[in-house]
Amino acid sequence: MKILHTSDWHVGKVLKGQSRAEEHKNVLAGVIDIARQERPDLVVIAGDLYDTAAPTAEATRLVTRALTALRRTGADVVAIGGNHDNGPALDALRPWAEAAGITLRGAVREDPAEHVIDGTTAGGERWRLAALPFLSQRYAIRAVEMYELTAAETTQTYADHLGRILARLTEGFTEPDRVHLVTAHLTVVGAATGGGERDAHTVMGYAVPATVFPGTAHYVALGHLHRAQRVQGPCPVRYSGAPLAVDFGEQENVPSVTLVEVSATTAAQVREVPVTAATALHTVRGTLAQLAGITAPEGWLRVYVREQPRAGLREEVQELFPRALEIRIDPELVPAPGSGTRVAQRSGRSPRQLFADYLDSRGHADDGVRDLFDELLEEVEH
Repeated sequence: MKILHTSDWHVGKVLKGQSRAEEHKNVLAGVIDIARQERPDLVVIAGDLYDTAAPTAEATRLVTRALTALRRTGADVVAIGGNHDNGPALDALRPWAEAAGITLRGAVREDPAEHVIDGTTAGGERWRLAALPFLSQRYAIRAVEMYELTAAETTQTYADHLGRILARLTEGFTEPDRVHLVTAHLTVVGAATGGGERDAHTVMGYAVPATVFPGTAHYVALGHLHRAQRVQGPCPVRYSGAPLAVDFGEQENVPSVTLVEVSATTAAQVREVPVTAATALHTVRGTLAQLAGITAPEGWLRVYVREQPRAGLREEVQELFPRALEIRIDPELVPAPGSGTRVAQRSGRSPRQLFADYLDSRGHADDGVRDLFDELLEEVEH
């Protein structure tokens, strides 16, 4: 059978105030085109369909149309909720999805059978997929209790809980004539972040070892980390990565989807198919004079200015690079906390003195900014 594995669409993403709706339309059209050309038997979307738990009507329309179009290629379609998604809201769409032939699993349900999906390809290959949506740490124990663990077992770590849940979902991965698959939205120890993930959900408290996946699985389709990569484990474990760079921290990633060909008796053959429709993200840096000599690359820009801050500097840079979404003083020039002049003491010091200390600590020597502060302060006080 052939599987198209994708994840982390983040539809509805706004980058520094810039809507990416048109980019998302083009990117998802590209994913659909790949599905039409490759004719997969199964499409797996491993979470984070949306960028926010409260997506706009436009974002919802785009995602539902994309899922419908993928289903119309003839593939079975399974999508799970990620940490950016509203799991219960996705589950509320299940009646629509089931009528359309699409399988949605937004949140962890009480019945583990809800997360085990069986199917057969047009060519007769039988498959079973264990689908585990993102599970917040605060609900992990509750979910474990759903699966009838003892009180002692509920004191174990998040990784232990996830391992037990996955063991329960994959306990039927024993039939020799069936392809066994897992999809989940989580962080695996040793995998590399893409640069734009939500830090609170990728720290080590949320990371699990690859050993939580059974050696009897033919392929594990993961979402959550935005860089396409293989992870060492007891079976083939892979992140498809995001089909577009969601932030400047991901500008070096190669957006793609993953194609997998596998049978009950043969190992998974994996290849990446690039998705190139999104606008490229670039970072340029230099002094104002150096920046003036740079030909701006095509795409959205982040500009690091290698000069001390001063009034009007941002406007001058914006004039050079109209497509700059982020303009900052180069972080290498910003003093580390506590490395500047003495720390300002509030007691007995005027606002002007405190502000002057702050500017000194940041290496900001522009008298115009101090004068502007004085004007504003005087206006407020009078």
